[in-house]
Amino acid sequence: MQPQPREPSDVTLPLVAIVGPTATGKTALAVALAARLAGESGCAAVSADSRQIYRGMDIATAKPTAQERALLPHHLLDVVAPDEPYTLAHYQADATAAIAGIHARGRLPLLVGGTGLYVRAVVDGLAIPRVPPSPVLRAELEAELAAHGLPALQARLAALDPAATGQIDINNPRRLIRALEVCLLSGKPLSEQRGTRPTPYRTLLLGLTIERGALYARADARIDAMLAAGLVAETEHLVAAGYAWDLPAMSSLGYREIGAYLRGETTLAAAIKRFKLATHGYIRRQLTWLRPDTRITWLDAARPTEPLAEQAEALVHQLLRGSAQAPA
Repeated sequence: MQPQPREPSDVTLPLVAIVGPTATGKTALAVALAARLAGESGCAAVSADSRQIYRGMDIATAKPTAQERALLPHHLLDVVAPDEPYTLAHYQADATAAIAGIHARGRLPLLVGGTGLYVRAVVDGLAIPRVPPSPVLRAELEAELAAHGLPALQARLAALDPAATGQIDINNPRRLIRALEVCLLSGKPLSEQRGTRPTPYRTLLLGLTIERGALYARADARIDAMLAAGLVAETEHLVAAGYAWDLPAMSSLGYREIGAYLRGETTLAAAIKRFKLATHGYIRRQLTWLRPDTRITWLDAARPTEPLAEQAEALVHQLLRGSAQAPA
């Protein structure tokens, strides 16, 4: 991700985005920051997590707890059922509306999450190709994926649109298939159909980071806590409710690995190990996506939450002063 900073002369509405890889404490920081700002305009959060949109998928997606939601109102959690489609365009529209509502109530919106594409859709006003899905083409591409693996589809996209291979997560089968779908159905490269549009936001991007080994250990501990909280039972409940294993939602980290255990394909210990290794890989991809964005102010997630929130609060006050000075 290498977005180009825009001139802020016409940007008037403050927006704080709290980003970073999984397990860095984004929600905890958002809640603590909101508490520090409660005496001013107050805050509300908008989730930027592509898995927290699904109802009934709470544990592996690390949704904010009931207590955290009571302290900080959250939008765009539990938006659709696991078998309902929800596109990036849907998210962009919903998030934009939620942020507008928060501003209208005189509060400061906090965009919180680790799905980089969701963050960019809001912060940079991504132009999203309006190419409707084709079930027939998707079935063909999924069959090719099953037969030949990711490298075959990656090579196909590289031939059709070399620039797109640096703009999307080509290790994500859904993103890869969608990119090919757009190219093949429109007859134009995806990269030529993407871009950014002006937004009304003056955005502060706060990124949480921590030494890689410590982050892996923190993620592993959180997975152990998920198992203790009932992840296996939650996955069983989803299947009993009729949600098929091949749904995109059910391929989410945690549900995918526990699903293999429930189907008798592996042991629980092996499934947990696979879950942890896959999460490490996801962390690496998130950092690859976020690191090139020079607008992000990186904060040390190893610090205790309160000093971290104090540091973030000082940066937010700078943002708000700048917004107050922007022309109407």
